Amino acid sequence: MKLLAALTLTTALLGACASMADTAPAKMADGVLTGPNGMTLYTFDKDAMGSGKSVCNGPCATNWPPLMAGDMDKAQGDYSIITRDDGKKQWALKGKPLYYWVKDSKPGDKTGDGVANAWRLIKP
Repeated sequence: MKLLAALTLTTALLGACASMADTAPAKMADGVLTGPNGMTLYTFDKDAMGSGKSVCNGPCATNWPPLMAGDMDKAQGDYSIITRDDGKKQWALKGKPLYYWVKDSKPGDKTGDGVANAWRLIKP
């Protein structure tokens, strides 16, 4: 009986882990794409779609923190994972890396749209 209970618990935990790994890294909220923390996400015009690279590194990434992917995350649907210059992983949508804007202070803020005429909100 204990073995059956242990197997049932293990199966449930593995299923939960698998479903967490399959969860989309972002969702639509208030008409824009947001990260798991509810903060607005942006794309950068200088990133070449489908290149698998981010050109926003160093001080740029300080102001525009990447939406990081974990080691267990897997590409799914329109979401892919790129490798940054520092070797860390970042989520991309339809080949465009995703970023937060450091000056957005709370969920719902969208102050990064149009910054330097190069940063864009992601709308449906």
